[in-house]
Amino acid sequence: MVSGFLARRSIDRPVGHNDDLSASGLSTLDIVNLMLAVEAEFDLKIPDREMTPSNFRSIAHIAKLVHELS
Repeated sequence: MVSGFLARRSIDRPVGHNDDLSASGLSTLDIVNLMLAVEAEFDLKIPDREMTPSNFRSIAHIAKLVHELS
């Protein structure tokens, strides 16, 4: 999912599990769209209090959030 967002931004570099997604090239709008995509992909409703930049800072943070909400 993350690599798809990077590809749409023409960012062609590997992103590790703990790499900062903003530093990798995703904009704030990309991160918001990623939040929505995670909700749709995993059939979750992310509570407003969990929609924070820190929860979407890296693939590891996203995976942790999805695990906690599943």
